[in-house]
Amino acid sequence: MTALPLADILSLLAAVMAAGLFGGLIAGLFGVGGGTVIVPVLFYAFSVLGLGGESNLHVAVGTSLLTIVATALKSLAAHRAHGAVDETVLKTWTPWVGLGALVGAAVAGVTPMGGLAVVYGACLGLVAVQMGLLPERFTIAGNLPVGWLRRLVGLLIGGLSAMMGVGGGSLGGMMMTLCGRPIHQAVATASGFGVAIGSAAMLGFIVFGWSAPGRPPLSLGYVNIPAAVIMGLLTTLVAPWGARLAHRLDKRLLRRAFAVYLAVTAALVMVKAL
Repeated sequence: MTALPLADILSLLAAVMAAGLFGGLIAGLFGVGGGTVIVPVLFYAFSVLGLGGESNLHVAVGTSLLTIVATALKSLAAHRAHGAVDETVLKTWTPWVGLGALVGAAVAGVTPMGGLAVVYGACLGLVAVQMGLLPERFTIAGNLPVGWLRRLVGLLIGGLSAMMGVGGGSLGGMMMTLCGRPIHQAVATASGFGVAIGSAAMLGFIVFGWSAPGRPPLSLGYVNIPAAVIMGLLTTLVAPWGARLAHRLDKRLLRRAFAVYLAVTAALVMVKAL
């Protein structure tokens, strides 16, 4: 393995640190997974610096999942301090979301990079549409699904979140707001899904990527350990600040601006991977 020039090492370190800080802030502020920031930054950084190969997107997703666990715990604690978490929803949905995440990791393990990029881009585009175009109070149902529909939706949220490398906020928060829950409660409660998603999916990405070719150096399966440690520390540090800001700011303009970012990022990742 050829040693990286110092300039490339510093560039990678700067990209990882910036992604960790911004990803933690976004996770706490909007309730969407920091993977919306971490995955594209890592994917492009690996490619630009000539690290890895055909498994780069998988490693970016798996690395993001490891950072989610600590970030989600911090965000959940901060939201609980404001009394915004629906504990009943968290308790009844989490097992199905976690199971879905494990299934999603298994599917991602046998999906080529182009296919994974399509899933990532399409789901990110849906989140962008919901955040940027739909009113915050727009709903499609009066309450959350129950029974077998809840299990099915929970599995879907967990599976797609695992394949995107995001916590439960991106899809779980969207589902809750579309089902009539207040935005702050949706953000707070769905942030707790990230613990189950990150734990189950991260283990799956390690196992299913154990001997995969084309991975960047120092990767355990589809998880790059140095990047995960640095970003995990930074996202954990910053996520509570974002959660506090979420209860103080009028986020309408910020939501639309971030939606534009999500749409552009989805397109760039798909173009790069395909």
